[in-house]
Amino acid sequence: MVDETRNIRRQVLPNGLTVITEEMQHIRSVSIGIWIRSGSRDEDPKWNGISHFIEHMVFKGNKHRTAEDIARQVDSIGGNMDAFTAKECICFNVKVLDEHLPIAMDVLGDLVLNPVFDVQDITRERGVILEEIKMDEDNPDYLVHEIFTQNFWKDHPLGKPILGTKDTVKRFDRDPVIDFYGQRFAPGNLIVCAAGNLQHQQFVDVVAKHFEHMKPMKNGFHSSQPKIVPRIIMRNKKSLEQVQICVGVPSHPIAHERRHASYILNTLLGGGMSSRLFQNIRERQGLVYAIYSDLSPYRDTGCLSVYAGTSRESAGKVVQSIVSEFRKLKVELVSQEELRRAKDQLKGSLMLSLESSTARMSNLARQEMYFEQFYGMDELIEKIEGVTAEELQQLATEFFRTDSIAVTVLGNLNGLKLTRDHLAC
Repeated sequence: MVDETRNIRRQVLPNGLTVITEEMQHIRSVSIGIWIRSGSRDEDPKWNGISHFIEHMVFKGNKHRTAEDIARQVDSIGGNMDAFTAKECICFNVKVLDEHLPIAMDVLGDLVLNPVFDVQDITRERGVILEEIKMDEDNPDYLVHEIFTQNFWKDHPLGKPILGTKDTVKRFDRDPVIDFYGQRFAPGNLIVCAAGNLQHQQFVDVVAKHFEHMKPMKNGFHSSQPKIVPRIIMRNKKSLEQVQICVGVPSHPIAHERRHASYILNTLLGGGMSSRLFQNIRERQGLVYAIYSDLSPYRDTGCLSVYAGTSRESAGKVVQSIVSEFRKLKVELVSQEELRRAKDQLKGSLMLSLESSTARMSNLARQEMYFEQFYGMDELIEKIEGVTAEELQQLATEFFRTDSIAVTVLGNLNGLKLTRDHLAC
């Protein structure tokens, strides 16, 4: 797995840890990421949210640095350090000037390898996460998506919130945190990835210095494939001014051979201001301020969802207008002009999104996790260009079926009713 034309190199250390680099000699920055190949979907339901909790806890200090030392050292070199937890991974990353790579790797490696998980810090951080959960629950856009996801993949860890719940977070103490950390933060489950002005072998040597002592251990934490439950959920919340709507259908997994057609279909439907949803429901009918579609693919499943915020009086009309757009994509071929516009929009956003070293580093790690090979821009563009109007129609027919449409409606519903008949497409 070496791509000489793009200066991409991959090496696996004897203990199973994967190191990937992309040399970008025209810039002065380096972005480094330490990726754990399991996320919130690989948790036991009893410990829902513990991946995210550990992501927070490693910043609270380790054997060599306090939390303040970590922040000061990164700031002193003008660096930018961040972390996030997703459904299928955890990432710790830092971006610095190329000359500061050894210091950055030392801080980042120390952070991930040597956390102390102090009891008082754990108690404090539980309070912080509980406030974060409350903050998100006060955000109606977030809340409608969370309710939708929990019902779409009902009773499966993929449907559970990344942050956990008030009940699960209150259970986190030192023993389960140390146990979970010990299982997940193992070399076979780690990718160390860097992009920017660096040299591959020098970077591998720096990584090995920090990580070669880790004992080999495989990752066996992948949860089973979820079953999709397309339900209609009406959730009353009188305090909301707007009615929040989420409409979704099952879509393909992330590495599916027809994924490029899925991205074009999503772009056409609700991927920007020229999309059908925006033009027909906001611009022509004036029913919403915000409306968009989103593709959420995972390793073994996926969802294409539409979000809209509207008044209670217009909610039924908005749902029917969304379903009407589904129907049109099934019965009418997309015109060549609209297809050309969607392809150019997708290619443009793809190219622009890969201009920074951080984006390149993330892209390499995701390709390693899901594809085990690195696709170049030319190859991606060729695949996008190869998608036909007939292929999009086939995909729409596969995705948009009346019995597989799931809807969540949240707000002051005041007797609003929605049945499967309203979703006929």
